[in-house]
Amino acid sequence: METLSKQSYPAATLYVVATPIGNVCDISLRALHLLALADAIACEDTRNTAQLLSRYGINKPLIAAHQHNEREAADKLVARLQAGERIALVSDAGTPGVSDPGAKIVDAVRAAGLNVMPLPGASAAITALSGSGLINDQFYFVGFLPAKAGQRETALRALEQIPATLIFYEAPHRIIESVQALASVFGSQRQIVFARELTKLFEQIHRCPLGEAADWLKNNAHSEKGEYVLLVEGAPSNADDDLQEARRILGILLEECSLKQAASLAAQITGQKKNALYQLALEMKEGQEEE
Repeated sequence: METLSKQSYPAATLYVVATPIGNVCDISLRALHLLALADAIACEDTRNTAQLLSRYGINKPLIAAHQHNEREAADKLVARLQAGERIALVSDAGTPGVSDPGAKIVDAVRAAGLNVMPLPGASAAITALSGSGLINDQFYFVGFLPAKAGQRETALRALEQIPATLIFYEAPHRIIESVQALASVFGSQRQIVFARELTKLFEQIHRCPLGEAADWLKNNAHSEKGEYVLLVEGAPSNADDDLQEARRILGILLEECSLKQAASLAAQITGQKKNALYQLALEMKEGQEEE
């Protein structure tokens, strides 16, 4: 496409390229253009990437860059970038550096003073979140939980009071014990969303209370097949406590600041909506004037 050819793809740049998480059609035109333009492609598994590229008639030198050699691969990539090459960085599926190798390479490239350009695309976490129906302005990406039960419980206890939607990745052979641990720590009432085999033929998205989750898995013949994204409803907030804290903070700020400044600062401190805090500050101000 003419639009693609007019975009700038500078040399001596590492391009972080998102690839499909399942459905091979979920790759952007820009990603394909860049992969065809790159001098080489750093990838998690050369076999998987070669298979993906072959579907689009792209044949490029591949450089192994996985979790066991990421630091060493970073040194080689920095040297090639310093020589003026364009290098694409991909993982087996999704966005590099998000529970996949890539972050150490990007860090090394930036530390060397070289350019990094990310090309957005597929992400299992965001795909699952968009289809979850969990209403929350915030989410907290956790990734994979520890495999050992004690370490897993410690990790979950640290997340117990977070109000944001929690996003986990989990392997099928650990899914039941992980869900049981979630229910034990977070209680039976919070909602959980299972997103399995996203964008693939047997995609499944199921939502239920945590108290019903383990039984649903045990009654699902396909529960131990395919990778999972788990989304867990955030900790319920205590509206009365939040309101009292907001009033306390606004009361202090209003002695020194304008309404607008007080609301803005209170929003930064409490994480609550600025417009709602402005309205509350206005009511407090009006109440003081009537006294």
